[in-house]
Amino acid sequence: MGALDEPLTKLVGDRTAKVLADSLKLRTVGDLLHHYPRRYVERGQLTSLDELEVDEHVTVLARIEKVTLIPFKARKGDRLEVIVTDGRSRLSLVFFNQGWRQKELRTGAQGLFAGKVGLFNRTRQLASPDYQLLDEETAAGDDAGGAARQFAGRLIPVYPASAQMPSWKLSICIETALTKHLGDVGEPLPAELRDKHRLIPLPEALELIHRPRNQAERERAQSRLRWDEAFVLQVALAQRRAADAALPAVPRQARPDGLLAAFDARLPFTLTDGQQKVSAEIAADLASAHPMHRLLQGEVGSGKTLVALRAMLTVVDAGGQAVLLAPTEVLAQQHHRSIVEMMGDLAEGGMLGGSELGTKVALLTGSMGAPARRQVMLDMACGDAGLTIGTHALIEDRIQFQDLGLVVVDEQHRFGVEQRDALRAKGEQPPHLLVMTATPIPRTVAMTVFGDLETSVLDQLPAGRSPISSHVVPALEKPNFLARAWERVREEVGKGHQAYVVCPRIGDEPADPKKKRKAVPDDPEDVGASADDRRPPLSVVETAEMLTKGPLAGLRVEILHGRLTPEAKDDVMKRFTAGEVDVLVATTVIEVGVNVPNATVMVIMDADRFGVSQLHQLRGRVGRGSAPGLCLLVSDMPAGSAARARLDAVAGTLDGFELSRIDLEQRREGDVLGQAQSGVKSSLKVLSVLEDEDVIATAREEAAALVAGDPSLADHPDLRTALESLLDEDRAEYLEKG
Repeated sequence: MGALDEPLTKLVGDRTAKVLADSLKLRTVGDLLHHYPRRYVERGQLTSLDELEVDEHVTVLARIEKVTLIPFKARKGDRLEVIVTDGRSRLSLVFFNQGWRQKELRTGAQGLFAGKVGLFNRTRQLASPDYQLLDEETAAGDDAGGAARQFAGRLIPVYPASAQMPSWKLSICIETALTKHLGDVGEPLPAELRDKHRLIPLPEALELIHRPRNQAERERAQSRLRWDEAFVLQVALAQRRAADAALPAVPRQARPDGLLAAFDARLPFTLTDGQQKVSAEIAADLASAHPMHRLLQGEVGSGKTLVALRAMLTVVDAGGQAVLLAPTEVLAQQHHRSIVEMMGDLAEGGMLGGSELGTKVALLTGSMGAPARRQVMLDMACGDAGLTIGTHALIEDRIQFQDLGLVVVDEQHRFGVEQRDALRAKGEQPPHLLVMTATPIPRTVAMTVFGDLETSVLDQLPAGRSPISSHVVPALEKPNFLARAWERVREEVGKGHQAYVVCPRIGDEPADPKKKRKAVPDDPEDVGASADDRRPPLSVVETAEMLTKGPLAGLRVEILHGRLTPEAKDDVMKRFTAGEVDVLVATTVIEVGVNVPNATVMVIMDADRFGVSQLHQLRGRVGRGSAPGLCLLVSDMPAGSAARARLDAVAGTLDGFELSRIDLEQRREGDVLGQAQSGVKSSLKVLSVLEDEDVIATAREEAAALVAGDPSLADHPDLRTALESLLDEDRAEYLEKG
């Protein structure tokens, strides 16, 4: 497979190779051969022109209907206007000072036309497009009729392209690569696996994906290439699981009369069946001589924190220490506060009045004062702090533990691999790892993105939780609906309850729009601050002022966001939790972990600027007590728009797993393995993580069996090479660190 690593400069020349690299990130022969068509058109079919979007780079198949040469009146030169049609709609092509093209672009001719869709006088057009006419005369000969029929029926690949490299030029480059290197591609799938699943060889698959004569050939090629993507990735994950299983770890088991037993005895409720099942899975992992690598995912409010706390207490029971890494100071403070409340005197180990079975529960954040910080560091280093909750500050080099046995990472998607690894490296031996997420993940995504982790799911809400009703409030279409929303907030406060109002922006930015603030690690906010043709996103500061002077006048309104001082944030949350604040106007800083059972209503302003899963997380902050929850999604977007459809989906279901599927569909599946997740250099092209669950599950089983028998892939050199080409350094590092 060495030929696939050959630079494209040797295949297509320096100039074309530079365009391929700059515009499409294609640098090697292998990159080019794996740049698959986005769709296919038949020469006898015309591409639909009525769905073209402005600013999109397109390649269309159409017939020339009219050609007009129009001289300029005020200056020299002319404009050649060509109208093409697909039989239903028309598209204008325009060429400036290229009247000679009239000889080529004749009425009735059919061709491929590639360019960027523009708008002129409210009419869509392609300016100076590339084109390839398809009405060439077939070479004379005895089989001229058959050749003509074959030419007319063949599928034409349409590739993901750019302005500098249209689809038809890409097709020429790929044809060259197929001609010269198809025999060099190797065969990563073992023969017995191909036979078992009736898959064609890779060279044939590449030939047919680029040169299919019919739809059946295209489907055969896609079936094989779909397997390649699933299997190679699952082999990488199986290798990671095998390596993890070989690492040593200190087994951690709770004592029958120890800290965990004392904690369980004080719980004022019974664990749900799901919590008991997942706790048993985690306990078995912790008792193993190899490090746990488990993903704990669950619905909003399903009790993940309690399950994680029981795991942490198990480790402390066994003489070790546990740490909980949270993404924001607000969440770290909230976790610390709720854990201390749940544990009571068990959280006061070594203190006057504390339980003999207890331990210290420390809090460490980046903005703590020096004296408090030194004391916490001392408690961790000497082992007095059995539990530590903190932010990125826990990762600093000078932070040491006496015996770190468990790392719990909350909302792991907000942390980089390096941060997790730096914390795990603080143990003498690899500590156990529990990764938590409140964002439900479809099973197939869990098998691809988190395939090196065992997965536990909490999908059962604790008894006593109330239902949440959600409604879209179309503020522009029906302003009286928004007025009614504020009335509902006043009604809930009148009943003794509290409310959240969430905004996408903080609102205390510098007046100069050219000054861009850098986000700080503990402040992942301002989700709606991206460039937009609409008005600026609503902000916490402005909205709070509007509410206190208007519809919520007389109520106790406070603000909360990530740029407040830690003391101010903690003070606001304490007072809100204590019921001393009626309405909290906040950013997404309250998205996860914040638990105020008396809060019953949430109004999300500019809700269309938030993602589906994020809206689901925010909504989960209400309905956490005995009173029903209400979530109002306020938006200016019109009915029928994609943004409103998203909001309608959120309002229509409380099933986080269903919403995660919708979210994934809208974010595009390629992003699942994109840079934000793992650093993979090429996202999924043929495999669909939503539709190909059977392929992914079967590939996972086959990969595990193969790696068990040949961990280093010594007997499968082509597979080893395919694995190396799939993974760049960042992705390999991601898998290595787990």
